[in-house]
Amino acid sequence: MRVFAIADLHLAYTTPKPMTVFGPQWAGHPELIFEHWREEVRPGDLVLLPGDLSWAMRLPDAMTDLAPVAALPGTKVLLRGNHDYWWTGAGKLRAALPPGMLALQNDAVRVENVVVCGTRGWLTPGYEPLGAEDERLLNREAERLRLSVQAAASLRQPGDHLILMLHYPPASPPYPPNALTPVIESARPDLIVYGHLHGANPERVLRQVNGIPAFLVAADALKFRPKLLLDTGRVERSNH
Repeated sequence: MRVFAIADLHLAYTTPKPMTVFGPQWAGHPELIFEHWREEVRPGDLVLLPGDLSWAMRLPDAMTDLAPVAALPGTKVLLRGNHDYWWTGAGKLRAALPPGMLALQNDAVRVENVVVCGTRGWLTPGYEPLGAEDERLLNREAERLRLSVQAAASLRQPGDHLILMLHYPPASPPYPPNALTPVIESARPDLIVYGHLHGANPERVLRQVNGIPAFLVAADALKFRPKLLLDTGRVERSNH
């Protein structure tokens, strides 16, 4: 089994919202994603989707947006992003998801020999200090990540790979420690994937957390092609 990741699908079949406000490269982006997905992913593969999946406001509309994704090859693991307003609870979502789609929320999933944990995340301290509300939300996300990491530990078997998935990057330039950092370091995942950033300066893209490789997998950063992370047990160690 191979493992891929791509975040920020920003699908908008039911709630039209042109992504070209972020640049002309977004023109026709769903079709680009689907085309590249079919080129790269096989039915037995795993694809991680770290948030901002649909602009829909209601779960039924989001399911309409996600239907063409469900029809693509591979098992998909979904994580909530900051724009996934339709994601109101894991129970209702999991009941609505079609076969082959899994939702991650305060827990972990195991697919063959790969365990995936994670949480949405939030803004982290960097050039600008966080406000009180940002600190509260970041601490809440750290607790959710702790629950997910604990669930992953109970699922993980000898020889399994552990991937930690976030929507927000786990740190911001100049990358001081934050509430998420000790949780990530205690989990010691094989790698971290995150999205959220569009048009990011390559020099400011987070590439590791205390030696753990980190990969930006926002769709536009990948030129709308799912990124291969694992192949037959080998962890990809380069961001390039």
